[in-house]
This record gives sequence, C-alpha cells and structure tokens, in this order.
Amino acid sequence: MQFGRKSEKVEHQIEQLTLKLEELETSRAESEPVQESEPTPGTPRAASAKKRKPSRRPLPEHLLRVIRVHEPAEQACPQCGGTLHKLGEDISEVLDYIPASFVVIRHVRPKMSCCGCDAIVQAPTPGRPIERGLAGAGLLAHVLTAKYCDHLPLNRQHAMYAREGVDLDDLTLADGLAIEPVGTAAG
Repeated sequence: MQFGRKSEKVEHQIEQLTLKLEELETSRAESEPVQESEPTPGTPRAASAKKRKPSRRPLPEHLLRVIRVHEPAEQACPQCGGTLHKLGEDISEVLDYIPASFVVIRHVRPKMSCCGCDAIVQAPTPGRPIERGLAGAGLLAHVLTAKYCDHLPLNRQHAMYAREGVDLDDLTLADGLAIEPVGTAAG
C-alpha cells in the first residue's frame, strides 16, 4: 500500500476520509441539541423528502476573463426594418485552457429590441464541445492529450488543476471524457 501502484490514491483517500469524519462530527454536534420527534406513520416527511438540486460552483474569480461579444447579424428589425435598441444581455461562461494557463471566456449576447414593433433580436448561442458543459475545446484537448498520450491519470490532473486554483473533480473529468480513445476497439 505504501509503495505500490495505487499509493497516491490511498494517501488521497485517507485525507478525504479524515475530512469527511470532521464534517460528520461537526454536523452531529450541531444537530444534537435539536430533538426532533419522529413523524407518525402516514404523514409526509416534507423536510427530509426534499431533494436538493445540485448547484454548480462558480468559476474562480482570479482567472483571466476574455469577453467576446456576439452581436446580432441584422442591424435592423427583421420584421419591420426599424432600428434596434439594447434591451439586455445573456452572459454565459466557459472554462477553457490555453497551454499553461486557465482562461474564462465570457460570451455576451446583447438583446436588441425594435422601437417600432417590439420584436427582440439576439445572436445565437455559440456552440460548445459538450452541450451545457463548462469545458471549452482547449481544456478538453488538454485533458485528453494528458490522459491518453502522456498517460497522466485523472487524479494527478485533478491535483495539477487544484494547484492552479481550479477544482475539477476526477468524476467531472471522467464524465467529460466519456469517449473511447482513438485506436481502441470497443468490445
């Protein structure tokens, strides 16, 4: 276990188990003074039955942000030909990787409204390698190259990205890479 192939994983698992034990002890200490009565059979358990929707952590603020504005192709209203005025904008962020650094590319799509007919015009959303994903093409290419060409396991990549201040979980990396590498036969 100490010097074998999986020694890094065992060490990391011990650290994680220690953190989870501390979390359990603090949550237990916080919940001990509160005595909740058991619900009677047949009554709904509203508080415990609610499932929390997983929330996405915001991208770190210290990363460089590149802003790309996507203006609508038409400068006049497509319905009546009237002038367009800015109504608002939609902002989405993509985490990308430029060799040796992370960059957040912020896509800004202004909403334009027509003064004559109240029509709303907006540029289409730029395509992403993974639908609704945060990873850009550069980051995916880097992770794939490191895994399949450089034989760098995902747990080591996770540690490297954590040193840069970006917490990409091993499972998140694996989900983004749910494709067969080139040259392997699916059995």
